[in-house]
Amino acid sequence: MPERTGYANGVPSWVDLGTSDVEGAKAFYGAVFGWEAVDVPTDQGVPYTMLYKTGKVVAGMGPIPPDQAAAGMPPMWNSYVNVDSVDDTIAKVESAGGNVMMPAMDVMDSGRMAFIADPTGAAIGLWQAGNHIGAELVNEQGTLTWNELMTDDTSAAGAFYSAVFGWRAEVTEMPTGLNTSFWADGNVEGNAAAGMMAKTEEMGEFPNYWGVYFAVDDVDATLALVKDNGGQVLMQPMDAPEVGRFAVVQDPQGATATVITYAQKQN
Repeated sequence: MPERTGYANGVPSWVDLGTSDVEGAKAFYGAVFGWEAVDVPTDQGVPYTMLYKTGKVVAGMGPIPPDQAAAGMPPMWNSYVNVDSVDDTIAKVESAGGNVMMPAMDVMDSGRMAFIADPTGAAIGLWQAGNHIGAELVNEQGTLTWNELMTDDTSAAGAFYSAVFGWRAEVTEMPTGLNTSFWADGNVEGNAAAGMMAKTEEMGEFPNYWGVYFAVDDVDATLALVKDNGGQVLMQPMDAPEVGRFAVVQDPQGATATVITYAQKQN
């Protein structure tokens, strides 16, 4: 079911946007995905914005921290993997070849989090749920549907995530090249937890990163909304047999995401 009340260990459960213009991002995503934004006070003194779809929380956003902005951090979507224990998970990171970018910290009564980087430099968050489980609605119009690593070393990355999250890798041929699906034990939804693609020369130069996919009912109609509201289409729509139709978009602040219309409805 698209509605979620919890996530298995090792399954991505949340995405949030770090942006240079929170109000501008609220307007853009509200127009494109129909999100309603609610600012929540934090103990850092800066509100965190929860984004809702049909009354269910689906994503978050906040300003890029000043120190990261000064260092040149661009606006970007962040992925978080649900874990039973943040502390136990980060204990595996360095021996697997990664590093801990942000140590474990409590987020009031919402949960506990950390940020890690794999051996190829791609960053991903860890989330240990408290009162906040993550996204309450997925795989529906304007909601999270997939998280995929783009990397120049699939071998090193695959070994890392297997060691840290216990993911099992399955490789299949796709129109864009070989695609790896990661499977997590205990995921009762029957879906792969996440994916991985190797970067190609045709893609140009960009850092290894975890990409975020949002489900939409009509990719082409969504692209029109993106352009009408100040965004850009970075990759024109592509049809993948038996998968669906997808495209890569960029919001007015510069954060990128993929929008996809599936050939078959997802659980």
